[in-house]
Amino acid sequence: MDECARVLSEFGVEHEMRVLSAHRCPQDAASVFAVAADRGVRVIICGAGMSAHLAGAAAANSTVPVIGVPMASGALGGLDALLSTVNMPPGVPVATVGLGAPGAKNAALLAVAILALSDDGLAAKLAGYRVDARKAVLAADEEARGL
Repeated sequence: MDECARVLSEFGVEHEMRVLSAHRCPQDAASVFAVAADRGVRVIICGAGMSAHLAGAAAANSTVPVIGVPMASGALGGLDALLSTVNMPPGVPVATVGLGAPGAKNAALLAVAILALSDDGLAAKLAGYRVDARKAVLAADEEARGL
């Protein structure tokens, strides 16, 4: 989740990180999620491995949009986390991104896109980020072609 925090910081998005467990401290996790909207939280991002219930617990206890990042861990290498995160019951949606650090980066970018819907400055930063990403790919293409 360090990659997630890095990207959010790069965009100037205020954020906090918590260590919670839907199974080992369910009441604590539920109480954090239950007051998220009242605290001004506009997106919740949860990284979890194995049975990966944390994002589902967040979605069940808050009306704030939730993004789940399945983490590669355990005997199944993250497949269980991916399936647990993506297969939420109807009425309890969790947006799900890919595994591990690449997924954490995408979760941050998705959160930025959600927040940018009501923040023109953030929308401009995101547009600039996309332009820079395009330029980086085209530069790599030129280098690969020997130009």
